[in-house]
Amino acid sequence: MQAVEKHGSGPFARHDFVPIVQGPPASRRDEMDRAVERLREGAPAFAALPLEERIALVDEIQGGVLRVAEAGVAASCRAKGITAGESLEGEEWASGPLVVVRHLRLLRESLGALKTRGNTPVGPVRYLPGGQLAVQVFPMNRLDGMLLRGVTAEAILEEGVGENELSEGRAPFYRSSRHDGKVVLILGGGNIAAISSTDVLTKMFNEGKVCALKMNPVNAYLGPFIEEAFAAAIKRNFLAVIYGGVEEGGYLCGHEGIDEIHITGSDRTYDEVVWGPPGPHRAARKEAGAPLLTKKITSELGNVAPVILVPGPYSERELTYQAGDLAGYATMNASFLCNTGKILVTGRKWQGRVPFIMQLQDFLARIPTRKAYYPGAEERWHRFTKGPYRLRTFGGSGGGRLPWALATWIDPEGEAVPLFREESFCPVIGETSVASADPEEFLEEAVRFVNGRLWGTLSATLVVHPRTMADPVLAAAVEKAVSRLRYGVVGINGYPGMAYALGTPPWGAWQGSSPEDIQSGHGWVHNTSMIEKVEKVVYRHPLTTFPRPPYFPNHRGLRTLMRRMTALEERASWTRVPGVVTTAVRG
Repeated sequence: MQAVEKHGSGPFARHDFVPIVQGPPASRRDEMDRAVERLREGAPAFAALPLEERIALVDEIQGGVLRVAEAGVAASCRAKGITAGESLEGEEWASGPLVVVRHLRLLRESLGALKTRGNTPVGPVRYLPGGQLAVQVFPMNRLDGMLLRGVTAEAILEEGVGENELSEGRAPFYRSSRHDGKVVLILGGGNIAAISSTDVLTKMFNEGKVCALKMNPVNAYLGPFIEEAFAAAIKRNFLAVIYGGVEEGGYLCGHEGIDEIHITGSDRTYDEVVWGPPGPHRAARKEAGAPLLTKKITSELGNVAPVILVPGPYSERELTYQAGDLAGYATMNASFLCNTGKILVTGRKWQGRVPFIMQLQDFLARIPTRKAYYPGAEERWHRFTKGPYRLRTFGGSGGGRLPWALATWIDPEGEAVPLFREESFCPVIGETSVASADPEEFLEEAVRFVNGRLWGTLSATLVVHPRTMADPVLAAAVEKAVSRLRYGVVGINGYPGMAYALGTPPWGAWQGSSPEDIQSGHGWVHNTSMIEKVEKVVYRHPLTTFPRPPYFPNHRGLRTLMRRMTALEERASWTRVPGVVTTAVRG
């Protein structure tokens, strides 16, 4: 990106620039070697960096992110076919600068708490009926509680972890007196602007490691903005940004100067890195438990995310709201999200099933189609819309756009259903039904189905009526289902991807997968309270809310709201609350 001149004042400094959708050329091997060498020089210094300097570095990076926010959002809009200035631009603010600025603010607070109190902040704790410890990780202050009223998130810790271990085990990097300094390679995600930056922030400030960030070719155009935002870290050899595709990524994975790897992408990428190319040699290595690469690897690798609609006494208004909620987050970012709703699971013969599907169809028919910017989307769309089910499409194709597609009445016991076994990563939603209208029977069968038939272990949603939760027997059945779901993040009545955006909850897959069958990955990112031994996160949301969530279909004030939220998150400023609330209500 050519050097740009700063103009204006306020939270976002405007840049005069020509938006780009093509990243810099692939890094040469000698350039990668020099970058790794510089990181190895910087790793010991970063590991020994005092808390005061870490906090100052967080502030410098946050200032950098705010300076390039306008330019980065404009580049993302150009790449994704979004007209600059329209409401939909707000998506790129929400999934880019907002998440990163908030994450940096939370890191500043955690590092400050480590400095003054010797530990990171957490919310109230409680013991679940089975004895596991649940730690509130949202809201963490009055401002968050006011802006997202009724929303909570808890980190459920592994069995046997008590309050003492929670207290003594947080932020383990900062409790150790010996640090050699490590270099971690981050293979960045290509769909959301915030992913690469927040992965870097987790590895740097949670784990004390310097980072080689290899940009994904899909959004490599964001690399120069990251370089400018993180200039203070790059100058001190704490971060290097590298460009290229499979060849460059493979070279870095095997580089002797790289100690660890973090992958955001697909399980196919993971298997290629760890086990080698597909074929009999890979199969033999898996059988023998003998990976090609033995470096420590953390990962987040996608998901076929279920939305489990528990039968209950929903009013028409409540069903309409939840249908709009699903339509909103299932079409966000043109449906190129690993945590979006992909398989709706309903109760067989439940009287609300057909009305809900009709409401969902109505919303999809009113949402404008989007540019299918992610490579391979058209091929996947045609492949995943073929099958023995009822298919309806909404909106036209052409001009790089794909229709929204809803495949209903899929046989839950059907063999080789692509929508069950592979993440489509395109605008296709499926629907199937299990069990009956009885909530207890339904929950038992729905959990068995999603755990056993759907690929992936990242996130899942349960929609449950408050009157169902008011019945002690049914409430116990719901909590049992939450406990049994083999997903890293479970959302109740709300989009689990919000837990990603909040920053304080750990984000990652269910931790029970093996390297031989990695599913959605292993390890946690975000987690600004730096909690260890997490089993899963439970995100709870009211059945309906006012104002509506910002991702709700056709939110009129999305751009203004997300810009204002980004400015607010710089310092959690109460003075910016009135503008945020006013815009949210008008949406």
